[in-house]
Amino acid sequence: MAHKYVLKLTGEERAELEGIAKGTRGRQSIAAWKVQRARALLKCDQGEHGPGWPDHRVAAAVEATERSIQNWRKQAVLEGPLSVLQRKERSRPPTPRKLDGEGEAKLVQLACSAPPEGHSRWTLRLLAARLVELEVVDSISYETVRRTLKKTN
Repeated sequence: MAHKYVLKLTGEERAELEGIAKGTRGRQSIAAWKVQRARALLKCDQGEHGPGWPDHRVAAAVEATERSIQNWRKQAVLEGPLSVLQRKERSRPPTPRKLDGEGEAKLVQLACSAPPEGHSRWTLRLLAARLVELEVVDSISYETVRRTLKKTN
């Protein structure tokens, strides 16, 4: 089957991947997932020095799925073979915080105030509901309230 993404490694790239595929760099060991991917890319190489194995054979050799091999080959062609050996950068934080500094201050102020009528003390659920009533936030879980109060003591 003809591949849409044909991987042809240069001499430098091949040497770099062979070094990683050995599994150690001096006394320091290299992560197993990097070694696995480096070995897979070396076997996928369609260049003059590469064996050019089919995906099913590479997958069996490096103990991965064929789909993983296809994804790694595609990424190697589009972004360069060494990009397959790097973790994807995560956006920080993945979700925006519900309570900023001002919201945290209102939460602490509320928690230190007298509890609502009919209750002997504030519960996390009561605090969360009151923050929504006061329009400090649109919605908030009691677990977020707990974490915030624990953090601020």
